[in-house]
Amino acid sequence: MINGDNQHIFFVDDEPKVREAIRDALVQLGTKVSCFANAEDCLEQLGSQRCDLLITDMRLPGMSGIELLKEVKRIAPWLPVLVLTAYGDVPTSVAAMKAGAEDFIEKPLGTETLLGKVGPLLQSNAVVDFLRDNPLTNNEMRILRLVIEGKSSKEIANMFHRSIRTVEVHRARIMKKLGVNNLIDLVKQVVLMGLVDITNDQESE
Repeated sequence: MINGDNQHIFFVDDEPKVREAIRDALVQLGTKVSCFANAEDCLEQLGSQRCDLLITDMRLPGMSGIELLKEVKRIAPWLPVLVLTAYGDVPTSVAAMKAGAEDFIEKPLGTETLLGKVGPLLQSNAVVDFLRDNPLTNNEMRILRLVIEGKSSKEIANMFHRSIRTVEVHRARIMKKLGVNNLIDLVKQVVLMGLVDITNDQESE
């Protein structure tokens, strides 16, 4: 797992007690948390501070959460956004996902549910940062696609005319770069990061 010591979360909600409760929950992940009462203040700080994840309520004074989401995706399309919606507000949730939200959580919030959503998003973003300096090589990307397709190390070795040991070394490097230690987590990470389009791969078969 990639640790979030240097990561920074922005949280936007107009209710002071909610901001305090969410901040207390999020700091358990070891991240820095900045809270804002409105979208405008959040956007102002977004231009000058690092942000690894934005969490926003949909109902805000002035600029709404959906408007904030759209503006953030315009200026920082790589930034994951998690939105909070009222219980059972399906149309709002659908609109948020269409506007680019990574996921949504229904209010009232539970700490376990919140951290369960936030943790993987932070990990994925940390991996993206790591990969900027340690990108997957062309061979690693080819092997990654084959692994996701379900090919064994022996099958991949035969396709590349390499030894099984060489393929295993590449697989280990891929797992290390993506911050995972088993195949299930590898698939989840690849899907979350959009490294391989599994849907298209399946449709083309």
